Amino acid sequence: MRLKVPAEARGQRLDQALCRLLGDDFSRAQVQRLIEQGDITQAGRSLKASLRLQGGEDLAVSLPQPEPLELIPQAMDLWVLFEDAHLIVVNKAPGVVVHPSPGHGQGTLVHGLLHHCGDLAGVGGKLRPGIVHRLDKDTSGALVAAKDDQTHRALVAAFAAGHVRKEYLALVWGQPPAMGRVQTAIGRHPQDRKRMSSQGSHTKAARSHWRVARRFPPAGVSLLRVQIATGRTHQIRVHLSEAGFPVLGDAVYGGRRARRALPGAAGAALGAAGRQMLHAVSLAFDHPISGQRLEITAPLPEDFRQVLRALVEMEH
Repeated sequence: MRLKVPAEARGQRLDQALCRLLGDDFSRAQVQRLIEQGDITQAGRSLKASLRLQGGEDLAVSLPQPEPLELIPQAMDLWVLFEDAHLIVVNKAPGVVVHPSPGHGQGTLVHGLLHHCGDLAGVGGKLRPGIVHRLDKDTSGALVAAKDDQTHRALVAAFAAGHVRKEYLALVWGQPPAMGRVQTAIGRHPQDRKRMSSQGSHTKAARSHWRVARRFPPAGVSLLRVQIATGRTHQIRVHLSEAGFPVLGDAVYGGRRARRALPGAAGAALGAAGRQMLHAVSLAFDHPISGQRLEITAPLPEDFRQVLRALVEMEH
């Protein structure tokens, strides 16, 4: 494919700029590998990752062919919200890893989807077949996967262009304003590569906004509806934490409040859940093949419901 370097990329390294231009489907290591293999060229000439761009360059990008799948399907109790010949939307359970990675070679959502669907789009790579977007292990909710390469490419493009409406429910510490917006860019934490931060290097634009759905003053907790216009790693957790309203149960971004205990049944329910109280409650997008507008809602899992019930009971 052809790629024109935008003027605002002037002065950036080639590998850094391509990470932004190609989107979240490609890590920096993958981009550097493409460059080293000669898959990124200008006027037929191979380039170096360290090349400083002028802006306006016309690049030829040769993406690798889809890799054959080598995963063994595993039976899994999937909560299917929508399915047809081209895609499937599931309500991911908390505690389930989306795709295989070091330390998670079995029991991932991908293994369950392969067992359920029989086949998935190979273009996502051999360890992420069909995967269009991701949810953290301990975040529950709606997740879409593609069954064929055409659908996969179209959905990836829709997510990248912001044409997919994503809404989450989050229980947070504190009493935030009725509505709020966070637009700080996010990148890897400068000291901890497993965390994200607005202070990180190579940050990417990230936009989140919330509205308060309900307040629980006795507990000092609020229920938020959060919409994100981008899909950065840990975006909601980072944005809400840095705004001063960390997600309940978030051991990574909760700070001192994460160690604070909720009283009574609410505290017991949160402890039993053992995770952040964040749920992808809805997805809305145009079906890539039929054009039908899909608006899909994912019911709350039982652990989230139990915490909510206990918070309500505290008010009486």
